[in-house]
Amino acid sequence: MADYLNVAAVMERWSPRFISNGVPLADFRAAAEAITAMEDWGPAWAARAETHEAMGLAALEAGNMISAGEHLQTAGVVYHFAKFIMVGDIDQMRGLHEKAVRCRNLALPHIDPPGERVEIPYAGSKLAGILRKPKNVARPPVVAMCMGMDSAKEEMATNEAHFLRRGLATLAFDGPGQGEAEYEFPILPEYEAAVGAVIDYLESRDDVDAGRVGLWGVSFGGYYAPRAAAFEPRAKACIGISGPFDFGPLFRASGGNEVFRVRAHADTMDDAFAIADRVSLTGIAKNITCPLMIIGGALDTMSPPSEQQRLVDEASGPSQALILEDGNHCANNVRYKYSPQSADWMAGHLGAG
Repeated sequence: MADYLNVAAVMERWSPRFISNGVPLADFRAAAEAITAMEDWGPAWAARAETHEAMGLAALEAGNMISAGEHLQTAGVVYHFAKFIMVGDIDQMRGLHEKAVRCRNLALPHIDPPGERVEIPYAGSKLAGILRKPKNVARPPVVAMCMGMDSAKEEMATNEAHFLRRGLATLAFDGPGQGEAEYEFPILPEYEAAVGAVIDYLESRDDVDAGRVGLWGVSFGGYYAPRAAAFEPRAKACIGISGPFDFGPLFRASGGNEVFRVRAHADTMDDAFAIADRVSLTGIAKNITCPLMIIGGALDTMSPPSEQQRLVDEASGPSQALILEDGNHCANNVRYKYSPQSADWMAGHLGAG
């Protein structure tokens, strides 16, 4: 992870993620050509996002709401990737982030199915989320979606789609250290507190079935979701993708990175190492009793598949591992091999129609 902020390394590592999560290939190529140093990152990606934002706003003005939703949703995810690793310039990162949030919020009423911005009471403040419900389903079960170290709810549309098509509602939320919450709350290894607040919120609504809640998490969220499942009996099923089992040794071996340090609100890398040591399922995984599906990539160098296999081996409930031989981190390069299948699995365990 020492090269986390190296342009070539970031582009090579994350290109499948960008494309699979909604960045047009033409934008990826144009941004890659424009970026020669990390200082170029935010402006190059913002330039691409501004094009989609302008088209979306023009479509809104013209009353072309389907086009408006499509353009603005794309603008939101491209703005997200403009900011997602810009931890060396918080002011620039926050400005780009606000644009990502604004564009996705503008898109929400016009996408299919529509989305609703929600604010979840947490620790005397709020966590922001996006709730989407499948059409023509009364009180659907819900998948609470846990973000990764540098992901946010504005990145989740293509992941939400698989669940929505199967009659499941989705609630993608920014937890501590993530998205809109990262400025107020640091990374929280004990993530069950955030998930508990999310399920409490779902129980306050009468348009979803909070008795059928599944957890889903990607990358660092692949730790958060199983961690929460170990403490939260209201979780009926859990999917974790490429999460670490014991993050401290991995983080120390890599030399650490600024993305984690800044989002952990750690003053020094030594402080970050101490927080990373708390990111562990040792002695905890055995408390997971709900059905568990863990996905990993055999080519993953950030969170090796041995981490995911250990979780499956130590969980007490019915569990299975899907390790894709040609998969990278989060297997974004072969998403077709697990996204539909895992959504089928979740729909079955939550009793979706």
